[in-house]
Amino acid sequence: MSRVQKIAGPALLLAVAFASLIVALRFGGGSNSPLLIDPGAVVRYGLPIATMLGNLGVALTVGSLVLVCYALSADKPEFNRTLDVASGAAAFWTIASAVTTFLTFMNFYTKPITFDSQFGTFLGQFLTGQALGVAWLSTTLIAAITTVLCFAVRNRTALIVVTVFAATGFIPTALEGHSADAAGHDAAVSSLGLHVLFASIWLGGLLAIVFIRKTLGGGRIGPILARYSSLAIICFVVVAVSGYVNAALRVGTLAQLLTPYGILVLIKVFALLGLGLFGLVQRRFLVAKMQRAKNSGSGFFWWLVAAELGFMGLASGVAVALAKTATPVGDNGSPTSPAWILTQSPLPPQLTFARYFTSWNFDILWVLIIAFLAFFYIAGVVRLHRRGDRWPWYRLVLWLAGLALLFYVTNGGINVYEKYLFSVHMLGHMLLGMMIPVLLVPAAPVTLALRAIVKRNDGSRGPREWIMIFVHSRISAVLSNPIVAAVLFAGSLWVFYYTPLFGWATTDHFGHTWMIAHFLVTGYLFVQSLIGVDPVPYRAPYPLRLLTLLGTMGFHAFFGISLMTGTGLLLANWYGAMGRTWGPSAIADQQTGGGIAWSVGEIPTVILAIVVAVMWSTSDAKDAKRLDRKAERDGDADLVAYNRMLAERASHR
Repeated sequence: MSRVQKIAGPALLLAVAFASLIVALRFGGGSNSPLLIDPGAVVRYGLPIATMLGNLGVALTVGSLVLVCYALSADKPEFNRTLDVASGAAAFWTIASAVTTFLTFMNFYTKPITFDSQFGTFLGQFLTGQALGVAWLSTTLIAAITTVLCFAVRNRTALIVVTVFAATGFIPTALEGHSADAAGHDAAVSSLGLHVLFASIWLGGLLAIVFIRKTLGGGRIGPILARYSSLAIICFVVVAVSGYVNAALRVGTLAQLLTPYGILVLIKVFALLGLGLFGLVQRRFLVAKMQRAKNSGSGFFWWLVAAELGFMGLASGVAVALAKTATPVGDNGSPTSPAWILTQSPLPPQLTFARYFTSWNFDILWVLIIAFLAFFYIAGVVRLHRRGDRWPWYRLVLWLAGLALLFYVTNGGINVYEKYLFSVHMLGHMLLGMMIPVLLVPAAPVTLALRAIVKRNDGSRGPREWIMIFVHSRISAVLSNPIVAAVLFAGSLWVFYYTPLFGWATTDHFGHTWMIAHFLVTGYLFVQSLIGVDPVPYRAPYPLRLLTLLGTMGFHAFFGISLMTGTGLLLANWYGAMGRTWGPSAIADQQTGGGIAWSVGEIPTVILAIVVAVMWSTSDAKDAKRLDRKAERDGDADLVAYNRMLAERASHR
């Protein structure tokens, strides 16, 4: 490989990114100061440039870490080399974030830099008292800690934690992202976070492969490219869908695509289509060839990678410029109602039975999660059937039914009205924590994954290897105990609703997402410990399962009754201040929610009790048949030996 080829990709990425950023800033008006006092050209151009460099740094950091955890072998030079790349990228990300933080402050301070106490006081107030300052300070600290961890950690299991921690660097600034329309704030936060994260994995993974290509001899380039290609397909889908949501929120109508903001969006679409074409060419024509290669690849391939990085640079530069460009969708004006002030959305019409099924508020995060879960489960079933194995049809039906119910809870009428009615929130809680897991657990997704995913033999860890590690881990052994699962499931009711967690999950979009995941996971663990068929380190005897279930039923009923009879309003400054002119009072609605927790929650509990009893009786019948077959084979040797023992005891008396 020539020296030109070695530097062509990163050089083209930076060159195109810088050029597209400057041109897009001038074209879209992002280089103009929106403030009354111009902070100066250094800040106006330096801030987006520092932001773009920070984006490239975090992309290479996260992309390298994902590649280490998913595609590389720990016993080969590629592993440590990639971690070195991640360490350097994280250090670069830290510096760029610190510069961005300072320039963001100067964009609002608009006074010359001084070294007196007044300047330090204003800077400190910005970093600790302003949401934007806190967000950038948090990002810088996460980047700095990630730098240290990338240097210090070499254990692959621990690197999963490092990767997740590094990915949290996207959260603070994503939470500050907002659409021009206040009603689309939650959708904008989710779509922006997903867009940036998966674009970073896509770009950073490819860039990391370029930096470690010297270590990929002996035919290693082919398997790693194939694994990266699979990641790239997922990233392409997420980036495309989340990008569409962002564009729809900010552009509004097709006619506004002809505005400067809309034209920049079209340029990003062009770059995305180009990247999709590059990915298609690589996967259909080049990956198989590279898998057969014994060296680090052909010159044509690396020139193609350089061109692909050029398109990524175009998308990166335009993306930063878009954040500085005024959107054609204007502000809807001042809040006009208490509901708008609290939720940044207008109060919906009165809830009726029909509106449970006709009102929708789509959450792009859960739409994508559910779509991928359905796709991969169906793909696993298809793979088993193609190789001649069978998979029970009812498990597929249960899995799809559970996902359909999850889709409704996270996107349908419950998601529309749970902010305004505690009873609707509680209905969603019961479905997430109890009904949906009752459908998902018998579908045995872990068993399907272990049977369908190809085992790796090169020392790297793919999805199957990571699942096996978790299944046999001490954490899994603890969580599979029904008593532990019951404590997490039932105990979290009191911890959640009678601590500030409830307020955070209700008023904050990230908290709301955490709440859904928490209810779903704790419910899944509880149901899995009772009726699960997936492999676990510990499976409790059936009497213990029934006793645990009965105890949980009582605990759950007591929680529901406490809400039904309580006269103190939970989160009064939210549900009590919503300004609803329809429906029951806030306290009456909360008492209705208690009745839902008691009644609706007991339906899946009764189903679980019946299933556990049936499984117990079936297990006893299987044991009896096994003993009968054993007696037929050995002439009932156990009974003969037992009778002989009784006869010997009688003869000694």
